[in-house]
Amino acid sequence: MNTRVILIKYGELTTKKGNRKFFIQTLYQNIKKKLSAFDVVITKDISRMYIEFEEKEEVDVLKKIREVFGIYNFQVAYKVESQEEVIKDTCLSILEKEKFSTFKVETKRSDKAFPISSMDFSRMVGGYLLKNLEGKRVDVHQPDCLLHIEILKGYTYIYTNQHMGLGGYPVGVQARGLLMLSGGIDSPVAGYLALKRGIPIDCVYFESLPHTSLEAREKVIQLSRKLAKYKDSIRLMIVPFTEIQEAIYKHCNPDYTITIMRRMMYRIMESLAKKYKALSIINGESVGQVASQTLESMYVINSVTSMPVIRPVACFDKLEIIELAKKIDTYDISILPFEDCCTVFVPKHPVIHPTMESCIKNEEKFDYLSFIERCIERVEILNITEEEQDSTTDLF
Repeated sequence: MNTRVILIKYGELTTKKGNRKFFIQTLYQNIKKKLSAFDVVITKDISRMYIEFEEKEEVDVLKKIREVFGIYNFQVAYKVESQEEVIKDTCLSILEKEKFSTFKVETKRSDKAFPISSMDFSRMVGGYLLKNLEGKRVDVHQPDCLLHIEILKGYTYIYTNQHMGLGGYPVGVQARGLLMLSGGIDSPVAGYLALKRGIPIDCVYFESLPHTSLEAREKVIQLSRKLAKYKDSIRLMIVPFTEIQEAIYKHCNPDYTITIMRRMMYRIMESLAKKYKALSIINGESVGQVASQTLESMYVINSVTSMPVIRPVACFDKLEIIELAKKIDTYDISILPFEDCCTVFVPKHPVIHPTMESCIKNEEKFDYLSFIERCIERVEILNITEEEQDSTTDLF
């Protein structure tokens, strides 16, 4: 027996105690779906997951694993019989393919029936490798190559490089959330971070044709597609917001238009959340970044809904958000020059300390409930997957 397998370590999942099995099972199902196109065998226990794969599919399988939340780290390991000579020969074969000057052997012995202690076995294997690898030396502090040997009952895993996973929780361990996806830099990052905490998301885009363009809609579709690779698919709900936005600018104090607009959005979000059994609203608000994101503004805007509003980037500065946007490959899409409804009608002096009383007085000037009802009736839904040709559309 000498096969290669992918070892997956859970990380934060191991802290879940009574819910640990549920978290692991959710991760298992997510990996199984992610690798459904490949010839793999996946097994799991309370501390690890093991994936047997075809050699020709290794690169593609590893790429998919890097897109799964809930994985602390992973490595490609050799699975061999727990026999001294087999282990030593396999270690030599592995290191002969590596480029390094110094190395260290680290052994973990779970099977106490194995006759040699972990420390003694590391020294034994290290000595064997020194004799057979010309020009190499041991460095126990900062080795170029760290060789791991894990001795279990009946078999042993041997590997060198460990790869960091995305961490977080498996998507699906929390209730669904709806992401306010504007097309800017912040909201896709907020969606990514919500997914990382195990929240399956769908997206809501407020569209104001003809004031916004179809290119702006395409931006949002492309951003949704970037997020969809961490999930099976994402529903993108496109809300026709033109009528209500024009009514706001016709009837309300210009300084309050953004505040009133956001309050209308939150009301619509709550209705959509109830329809799709979501328990939270998620957005890319960052404290103090714009007028509608001062604490006073957040307070009066948030008051129209009783649902939890999750703001994953609330305490990030802009440079931190941009850095993460580049990491998840949404930044170049977000900066395309197509405005959304939040930017096309920005007032000259937006209020930064709005009051509840002023908001209510402005909203009493028009029948906003009928506008909201028409918005919801005409929502368009796109089913977004990672692959462009898989998107479909229907009506709410």
